[in-house]
Amino acid sequence: MTTHSFTSTVADWAIGLMETLGAPGAGVAIALENLFPPLPSEVILPLAGFTAAQGSLVLWQVLVWTTAGSVAGAIILYALGAWLGRDRLRAIVDRMPLVSLEDLDKAENWFTRHGQKAVLVGRLIPIVRSLISVPAGVERMPLGRFLAFTTLGSALWNTLLVGAGYLLGEQWHLVEEGVGVFQKVVVVVVVALLAWWLVHTLRRRSARGVPDQDAPRHVRQR
Repeated sequence: MTTHSFTSTVADWAIGLMETLGAPGAGVAIALENLFPPLPSEVILPLAGFTAAQGSLVLWQVLVWTTAGSVAGAIILYALGAWLGRDRLRAIVDRMPLVSLEDLDKAENWFTRHGQKAVLVGRLIPIVRSLISVPAGVERMPLGRFLAFTTLGSALWNTLLVGAGYLLGEQWHLVEEGVGVFQKVVVVVVVALLAWWLVHTLRRRSARGVPDQDAPRHVRQR
């Protein structure tokens, strides 16, 4: 399926929900988008704004329901992270190659210091906006605080995209193009950071003289 056909499919699906359920349909679509990031909010939200501009939906109701949908999806992912928990996560990391518990400890310490900002700002970054709920759950960020920052960040993101679709009218698809460029930049940055982390990890292990697991035991013990 090409990108254009996928976008058309998502648009048709979102329109169907909004025609059937009204503004709550847009909220359902955004809740599912949080759980399944391949569903593009940059299509659903501007389209909801355009639909409101046509008079089929009420703008403030669209904003309320899409924000409620964002929060609902985030709570499910938060619960998943809480279920996974710190002990399960450490057990998984301990069995993963190239990832050490020391790396996890650093990540946990960073999230402890900056978790609130991460949840707030993360809602404005494609891909990250969904996934940031999981570490918040793992670290058991106070639920009230998590909901407050999630609601604020999601409301801002939704208002920007719904408002753009409302103002652009039939040109609402321009929002998708603009956000698509931003998303590609995010992906490139993430890939670059992962590559840097991989090289850094391999160099650190080499400097520490981590034994080759394929070498005979008597060689490793020298």
